[in-house]
Amino acid sequence: MAELLLPWYRRCGRHDLPWRKTQDDYALWLAEILLQQTQVRTALPYYGRLLAHFPRWQDLASAPLDAVLAQWSGLGYYARARNAHRAAQMVVRDHGGRFPKDRASAMALPGVGRSTAAAVLASAYGQDEAILDANARRVLFRTAGLVGEPRSAANDRRLWQLAAMETPRGTAHDYNQAIQDLGAIHCRSRRPDCPGCPLRPRCRAAARPELLNRYEQTHRSDRPQRYATLLLARDAAGRVLLHRRPEHGIWGGLWSLPILDASQILTDPDQRAQALERYASACGLRLKAQSLDPVRRHLFSHFQLEYAVLHAQLRAEVVADGDSGLVCQDIGSALGLGLPSPIRRLLEQLD
Repeated sequence: MAELLLPWYRRCGRHDLPWRKTQDDYALWLAEILLQQTQVRTALPYYGRLLAHFPRWQDLASAPLDAVLAQWSGLGYYARARNAHRAAQMVVRDHGGRFPKDRASAMALPGVGRSTAAAVLASAYGQDEAILDANARRVLFRTAGLVGEPRSAANDRRLWQLAAMETPRGTAHDYNQAIQDLGAIHCRSRRPDCPGCPLRPRCRAAARPELLNRYEQTHRSDRPQRYATLLLARDAAGRVLLHRRPEHGIWGGLWSLPILDASQILTDPDQRAQALERYASACGLRLKAQSLDPVRRHLFSHFQLEYAVLHAQLRAEVVADGDSGLVCQDIGSALGLGLPSPIRRLLEQLD
């Protein structure tokens, strides 16, 4: 495969990507973390922003988690941000501020799996490490003509064997970039461009639609529907009540509007009043309901959320240290926290 891929990569590869122009272990690791479950065009502005705010391992390690989440806000999969923060602290504390040079130590870092570790080791240190990210997995699965569930344990073992066999010694970095680019440009999950693919002469799936189409993405309309009612409570000074989300679940670790009901939109005034009373009693607050906004929608990777925002007047002081999981912040200060993108947009409209 390398004999076909590398010449194509030299001509057609995405050489302008910023992480392709460096061998800095921190910058390469950060790119790999951002690109987990995120497309390049989405990750690019966050990569520049995070490097500007946290240019070295030490800067990320010493930053407050809220500052990291604030820069990550809107990118999704927030466990990556928390793991990256912990990983940077481990690199500084245990590895002298450099990405570990052996695979086992690298994989011991939070958020670093085998493929991520391999990608950094190959690109930063020139090691002969094979990757198996989503693009490489799809290319290998199709070219080998594998059948069955692409992520089954048996196929996973077979794909890692193929990845190790096909990765050339001495040019693993270029080969890894090439197979990633091929998956992004030609061997796409939907509507693959087989006629222009350099691997078409040896691809067993090129003439078998059932293998090509195995990677079809779930259409948005097929995603489960969920519902919620959020609380936008402001005090007389215009400060807004925020609640830190648990680390696990949607918007993990971020500051959000409190959720009055996570299963329905409370269109009935009596239901709203009862839910607000329960929440106020549980948190020791005094709240007076005002208006309910029209329904909004937010698309997650595995479901679609429909939610409405209930406005309320907050008539009690809230300790702003966050120890209770609640803070009351002016809009400007709130926008400096790690917020989910729909909450950020909502608060920006209030500012």
